[in-house]
Amino acid sequence: MEKPNLNRMWETFIKIGLPDSVSFGRLIHMIRFKIHPMIYRLKDDGIINWYCFLIHDRNSGVPTSRDDNNIYFHIRFTLKKDIDPKDSLPDYCVMTTRIESERVKAISGINKSLLKNEEIEEAWRIIGEQSEWLLNLLNIHKEDVDLPPQQIAQFLHFYSNITQLAVR
Repeated sequence: MEKPNLNRMWETFIKIGLPDSVSFGRLIHMIRFKIHPMIYRLKDDGIINWYCFLIHDRNSGVPTSRDDNNIYFHIRFTLKKDIDPKDSLPDYCVMTTRIESERVKAISGINKSLLKNEEIEEAWRIIGEQSEWLLNLLNIHKEDVDLPPQQIAQFLHFYSNITQLAVR
């Protein structure tokens, strides 16, 4: 995955639902059948060259109303060309906007001064690779099966085993 161009970064959101009503299965299904096809179509069409996605709510980055308690997939991506990507996104993507580069010159909890060349773009690249890893993990499974949490957890176990760190 390439380093993102912070001047060409956009964000969009996919509504998941209220936190108490969202199951693990729903999250995985949405990643497999909404995010994955969208991302790979945008990549294949030469529109984007970097992406990442996380889950956020209005308190952690979703620009929605005060009474919206839903969680969303927060998808960031960089464009290869200076275009408006809204016409290329599915209708379930909402609140799509260009991100001012000042907003992404820092990442919460990441000390940029520890990075080689102190380039925050390298940290964004790695976060993108984590998202890509998850898409690849889910993509190796049969489409007509529900993936149990234990299956994903075991792959994550191997991921965390490398460093012996437990993340909470």
